[in-house]
Amino acid sequence: MLQMTRSLAIAGAVVLAASLTACGHNRSAPAPQYGGGYGGGYQTAPAYPNNPAGTEYGRVSNIEVLQGRSQGTSGAGAVIGAVVGGVLGNQIGKGSGRAAATGVGIVGGAVAGNAIEGRNNSQEVQGYRLSVQLDQGGYRVYDVSTPGDLRIGDRVRLYNGQISRV
Repeated sequence: MLQMTRSLAIAGAVVLAASLTACGHNRSAPAPQYGGGYGGGYQTAPAYPNNPAGTEYGRVSNIEVLQGRSQGTSGAGAVIGAVVGGVLGNQIGKGSGRAAATGVGIVGGAVAGNAIEGRNNSQEVQGYRLSVQLDQGGYRVYDVSTPGDLRIGDRVRLYNGQISRV
């Protein structure tokens, strides 16, 4: 009878841990998209025909930092933590106290394992968004990995997706 109660307690704790793990989301936050150099942004105004070969001129109107935290967990940390916690909890106490310690160990191990996995899988994502106000009117926005030596107010030339100071 005691063996059956213990088995039911362990099975219930495993089902509870699996249910809690399934409640968490596995989608990571969308990382900001940026190119490796000056370019790759979206355009909001057409090129003007009086500029040679699509060259446009303007001023840097804004530089903003893009940063986010990308975090993803697969649930493996929670499962491994639950197993380790269950084994350690089973070593404590006797009778129904042992079953309770096993259940607490499983739940605590699952939570700790998920937190450890999340901390180890997180990474900073950073880039910059350059806004350029064009001389002919309109804006161009570029997402870049680094603004280089450009500052707000600098005159720039836009040619073929490249930004250069004038």
